[in-house]
Formats: sequence, structure tokens, C-alpha cells
Amino acid sequence: IVNTATAPTLEITYSMVEDNVDPATGKAIDDRLQLTLKNTGTAPLDGLEVYYEMTDVVTGQTEAYYQKLDGITIPAGQETTVYFDNTTDPGHFPENQFSIYRSSTNEVDFAIQASAPGAKIATATAVKATGTGEKVD
Repeated sequence: IVNTATAPTLEITYSMVEDNVDPATGKAIDDRLQLTLKNTGTAPLDGLEVYYEMTDVVTGQTEAYYQKLDGITIPAGQETTVYFDNTTDPGHFPENQFSIYRSSTNEVDFAIQASAPGAKIATATAVKATGTGEKVD
């Protein structure tokens, strides 16, 4: 992402790739990359984009993905949650089901960037622990 803005008006307040929770219900949902983006500014944010890189901590293999968040506008002072899970609901975006996130049995670290015009790039991290697939908590 190329963005030289310095206004700290975009934040990633939640980033998760396992043991996810639906922010509306507080109930557990299937593992996926889930981000809550907050607009701390006084004007709406749109033109959002996300870039994330995954690294298998054992093999060193990396993969990176870029996604425009078409259809997402965050009103001033509000937040929204987006999901990367291949569903077509609003706020849901594509995911590579064959990525190292889904296929590696090693720990996979995520480095995440979110951007909007006029807002400084927001960053976050997330970690998928050793193993694959859903486990009962």
C-alpha cells in the first residue's frame, strides 16, 4: 500500500485469525481473517484497502494478499468489521482457501495494513497457532 498521509484517523482495533468472535452477538464464529476498522476522524473514510502478509514461522514461506474494500465506508467516530472468508455478505471478501493460513500446520504470523485516502496506514498483527482447522475451545 502506498499512502503518505499522516493523520492517525484509521485504526485496526481488532485483528483475529482463530478463535474468532462475532462482534454483534459475542458468539464464536469459524476461523478467518477478521478486522475491525475504526474511524477516529471527523469525516467518513472510504476507498479502503487492506494488505496482509502471512509467514510460516518454521519454513519461512510467505504469502501476501491485497484487497480493495469496495462498498465499505466508515462514518466519523464509527467502526466496522470486515471478514476474509469467501462469502458474499456485505463486509465479506475473498480468501485463498489454499493459502499457508489454511494449509500449514506450523504457526503462521500475519502482518496487516489498512489504508484510506487521507488517513495514516493502520497496522496490526495476528497469529494462527500450530495446527490446522477448527478446534473446540
